[in-house]
Amino acid sequence: MSEEKDCGGGDALSNGIKKHRTSLPSPMFSRNDFSIWSILRKCIGMELSKITMPVIFNEPLSFLQRLTEYMEHTYLIHKASSLSDPVERMQCVAAFAVSAVASQWERTGKPFNPLLGETYELVRDDLGFRLISEQVSHHPPISAFHAEGLNNDFIFHGSIYPKLKFWGKSVEAEPKGTITLELLEHNEAYTWTNPTCCVHNIIVGKLWIEQYGNVEIINHKTGDKCVLNFKPCGLFGKELHKVEGYIQDKSKKKLCALYGKWTECLYSVDPATFDAYKKNDKKNTEEKKNSKQMSTSEESDEMPVPDSESVLIIPGSVLLWRIAPRPPNSAQMYNFTSFAMVLNEVDKDMESVIPKTDCRLRPDIRAMENGEIDQASEEKKRLEEKQRAARKNRSKSEEDWKTRWFHQGPNPYNGAQDWIYSGSYWDRNYFNLPDIY
Repeated sequence: MSEEKDCGGGDALSNGIKKHRTSLPSPMFSRNDFSIWSILRKCIGMELSKITMPVIFNEPLSFLQRLTEYMEHTYLIHKASSLSDPVERMQCVAAFAVSAVASQWERTGKPFNPLLGETYELVRDDLGFRLISEQVSHHPPISAFHAEGLNNDFIFHGSIYPKLKFWGKSVEAEPKGTITLELLEHNEAYTWTNPTCCVHNIIVGKLWIEQYGNVEIINHKTGDKCVLNFKPCGLFGKELHKVEGYIQDKSKKKLCALYGKWTECLYSVDPATFDAYKKNDKKNTEEKKNSKQMSTSEESDEMPVPDSESVLIIPGSVLLWRIAPRPPNSAQMYNFTSFAMVLNEVDKDMESVIPKTDCRLRPDIRAMENGEIDQASEEKKRLEEKQRAARKNRSKSEEDWKTRWFHQGPNPYNGAQDWIYSGSYWDRNYFNLPDIY
């Protein structure tokens, strides 16, 4: 659903690729012969960033590239920019915040942990943005990113520290860190944090993913707020993937209701209509409950089968966003979207432009993408050892690591700890870069 329009300024910014690939060089390996339990049983309750996982459980992208998938539905930001009504703008921003996590559906491969100093850039003339990200800290792992509209209509930036916890049958990822969107033409800034993501059945059975928690989007200019509840699936899967919430003004008056599924779509509707519908739905559920005694299966971690795959549309609703279908070869390609498929592509023209820290040049990810699993494993080990040795040398010489493109500072809108883009990346002047690969 990306709007195909050329946003000008092409060649000077360009890093080469004009026609994007639709497939990876090699399909994924089967994970069936590998027991994740043998590794994870030692780590219950521990934080997983310190554990080395076999490469077979990865997908051939760095976490910096995975973060870039926030940008898949950038057309929603351009649309928000074009609207004069602040409530309609908030609807588009809320749809963008939901769409930003949609690519995680069925993505059960773990992205590679970025190395300290690793960078990633993406220029998409067709979608009207360019983005730069950098791994700014290793312990804890923090990834900072900064994207801007090619028409200078928006800036989208943040720093993410994914806190991973293992709970016996599931792995929970809490993406700590603030996300900020600035709509420059309206002099508006919005901030939010992402929901928690949980991968179930990591020991046996089919892996499945849910996201849950409240996401609060604040418009710092008007005081309007959108509170979205990503619902946990509940005992019988009725709530699986559901998102709902309200846009309210600063006196907490409900201006609009939003509902849908983060795997599918988001709608807006009048709040009174939505509340009446909810009340009726609750009554029906109660009646159903009383008519048949339900057996509880609290212990099961199997993926619940929802009542119906799609969202029941309340009369009078307006569609804000619908997910683009996955490509037909997605299941053999780590369940990648079409957008994810192109993140690691590189050609000679691009290679001559990007810095040597760009993760497209990272040998373990490249080997895995090419289906060379043993080489990927060896390279991953070599890079991790190289990083450890570099850290040891720095501590001997009491030298501090210096980030290149971002600096630490408070978020300008909510004061939270953040990493701010220092500028000058796109000058293409890459000297004294660390040798991390």
